[in-house]
Amino acid sequence: MNTHLEPKKDYYAPMHTAEHILNQTMVRLFGCARSKTNHIEKTKSKCDYFLPSAPTEEQLREVEEMVNDVIARHLPVTAEEMPREIAEKSVDLSSLPPSAGDNVRLVRVGAYDVCPCIGKHVQNTSEIGRFKLISWDYENGRLRVRFKLDEVPGEPA
Repeated sequence: MNTHLEPKKDYYAPMHTAEHILNQTMVRLFGCARSKTNHIEKTKSKCDYFLPSAPTEEQLREVEEMVNDVIARHLPVTAEEMPREIAEKSVDLSSLPPSAGDNVRLVRVGAYDVCPCIGKHVQNTSEIGRFKLISWDYENGRLRVRFKLDEVPGEPA
């Protein structure tokens, strides 16, 4: 299995990796699906989650804290390509179209998260910086969270 694959999408790596951690945190805390609707940019990003009721501010601050705890663990971020039929035994591939091909690129954030992805990522969570929820709203079962990164290592302040 190749572990040094070139990404196909040019996302800002620290923000995109933070989105992976956010997705897994939401799955763990709320039992929801990963965000299928998102917008990942360098300065701020947003993700939508579908929940039966609005989370409290306290719950969302817990999300922020958990994401930052994962970042602080300095976990390795790796990618490997494998045949689709092997990947589907360990991860949900339902969002991938058949045109995605016979091989799938899985991205792992330590043992915390694994999912199919074609974007850019950091090599270690220590490269992400501090995750900050900027705002959120809940309407008709959709929670939209907006977030940014503060103090990204190697970035000018």
